Amino acid sequence: MSPSFSSRMHRGLLASTALLLAPLGCATSSQAGAARDEAALRTDEPPRVKPKWGLVIHGGAGVISRENLTPEREAAMRAALTQALQAGHAVLAKGGRSMDAVTAAIRVMEDSPYFNAGKGAVFNHDGVNELDAAVMDGKTRMAGAVAGVHHIQNPIDLARLVMEKSPHVMMVGDGAEAFAQSQGMPLVDAKYFFTEERWQGLQRALEQEKAKQAPPAEQGQPSTQGLSPVQPSAPGQPPTPGVTPGQPVTPEQPPASAPQPGQPATSAQPSSPAQLPKQGATPAQPVTPAQPQPGSSLTPGVDPITGDHKFGTVGAVALDMDGNLAAGTSTGGMTNKRFGRVGDAPIIGAGTYADERCAVSATGHGEFFIRYTVARDICARVEYQDLPLPEAANYVVNDVLVKAGGEGGVIAMDRQGHVAMPFNSSGMYRGYISEDGTPTVAIFQQP
Repeated sequence: MSPSFSSRMHRGLLASTALLLAPLGCATSSQAGAARDEAALRTDEPPRVKPKWGLVIHGGAGVISRENLTPEREAAMRAALTQALQAGHAVLAKGGRSMDAVTAAIRVMEDSPYFNAGKGAVFNHDGVNELDAAVMDGKTRMAGAVAGVHHIQNPIDLARLVMEKSPHVMMVGDGAEAFAQSQGMPLVDAKYFFTEERWQGLQRALEQEKAKQAPPAEQGQPSTQGLSPVQPSAPGQPPTPGVTPGQPVTPEQPPASAPQPGQPATSAQPSSPAQLPKQGATPAQPVTPAQPQPGSSLTPGVDPITGDHKFGTVGAVALDMDGNLAAGTSTGGMTNKRFGRVGDAPIIGAGTYADERCAVSATGHGEFFIRYTVARDICARVEYQDLPLPEAANYVVNDVLVKAGGEGGVIAMDRQGHVAMPFNSSGMYRGYISEDGTPTVAIFQQP
């Protein structure tokens, strides 16, 4: 089956978008306006006028259902996507660079608690936020990435510093944060990233994991399944950090100093000055790691807040007035991830890529996007097979990934202003804005 035929077939079966940026609708919280935007981002009809520049964003893909997304939350997320589009557009409208527009748009989403990046990042297995990000400049092929950072308010800005102020492409962990300090970037206390929703999401994930792994109870003995892996120290207080996941708090095992209701714990001091950043940033306090377990009870990408199967990542691609492309992606990873796991978002060629012809930012099950170098594969098909961008993106997302079992989607843009937003799940937070300044956002597969 040829790529061309396959992509056309999947276009009819799975949600995708292929269009030129144009004034197709306006972002609004009203039901009619939202339905219009959903339909606009699904049309295959070319607009009347091809734009000279524009911006496309995403806020994650997966099984996103209306049943689990309240009208209030949907409206808030549409508003956040619109704000991100407008921030990027403001840069491009003044003749700014595509890289500036990408980082401006992503910074807005990183500052929102609704997306799994920056402020809204999920917690890993040890109750710590680990952040990843990457940027790439299509004109120069320069790129920068960071992974596993804990005290960077906007990881996308640090990724850009790696690209512009160092000879390297990727930095990780403490080293990346030391570099941030050397460049004058302030570090934030770990409690900045605390949100009650994300913390409770981790507790539910740990409960599911423990219930799956717990041995059957002996006859006459009570079952331990369903016990909270980290018990609250008092009614109404959040679970107490400093306790091994799966180990209830008992009087014989006093927990670390308990936080006040709704507040994260204050971290302990490091055992070595080299282990922790300076400038007063409180380090993330991991609990005692549990023993490695064979597998997890969680399906990758499940959002424990809404119950939806969602891959939390934000990204943007842009084309500026000079015809230059750029891409960026930022994420908090997966809830309950272990052992320093890093997904595709900061991997150049997997979750983020840009050259002079094509720019891509991805969201999905990162292991598949890494193995199949999804972002680069799309641009390689544009370059070597001379495929139109929409066809190349559709084929990789809705054929290559589907056959491999990988779920997710991408946003992509070429130097002619063509846009593709294919995804093989039931929804993807996404939007675009063209030179006329009219933002259009959509979430679901069906209008």
